[in-house]
Amino acid sequence: MIKRTLALSLLGLYGAAVIAAPAPVADVNDSSDKQRLVELERKFASRTQAQHRQQEQLDLLQSEVSELRGAIEVQSYQLEKILERQRELYLEIDKRIEEVKAQPSTQVATVATQLDTPSVATPISGSDNEAYDKAVNLILKDRLYDQAILEFEAFLQNYPTSDYVPNARYWLGQVLFNKQDWVGAGEQFQSLVSNYPDSNKRADALLKLGITELERSNAARAKQLWEQLMSEFPDSSSAKLASKRLNSL
Repeated sequence: MIKRTLALSLLGLYGAAVIAAPAPVADVNDSSDKQRLVELERKFASRTQAQHRQQEQLDLLQSEVSELRGAIEVQSYQLEKILERQRELYLEIDKRIEEVKAQPSTQVATVATQLDTPSVATPISGSDNEAYDKAVNLILKDRLYDQAILEFEAFLQNYPTSDYVPNARYWLGQVLFNKQDWVGAGEQFQSLVSNYPDSNKRADALLKLGITELERSNAARAKQLWEQLMSEFPDSSSAKLASKRLNSL
């Protein structure tokens, strides 16, 4: 009886030990976590590629907008010069008419004949205008940049007092800038900044002059030029680009 009781007690203790022992648990979450991580990495890589493509498209659009803006500025400037020449012509005609009114009647016919001659159109001489247009079209239309350099250099030599000189220096500097001729481009932009303070190209010339200085390891000079640009033209797009470059120095 005692043996039977002892056997039952031992059996009960063994069963309790079996029940109390924790069952082994398999880590079923490892594979799902790895799968989620792989999926997140794939989505991140895909999003990064999409952002790169968008940035490339944005850079291309900005380049095209800049080129179009340059073309519009050229046309606006040319239109302004045409209107100015027309005003000069009208003033000349009014002056001639007043002279006719002030002269004796015997001289009226002679002066009227003078008004009919082509001499009154002399202010619209287009030699420098044609040379400038030819050089600009080599850039904007024909994209013959090396030939454009020669045309602008010839223009600056042949028409040093032309109203188109500041714009010619800007476009020559721009072509040299695109060819990464930092010294040549810097010379043209510096000439524009120093000699033509009222030029509508001054802001962009200051920006790009700073870039040429930075490319030649003159960071202090570039910083000075960009700060000058932001001071003179705080609301311009050139000033915003200069601000970004200053922050990256």
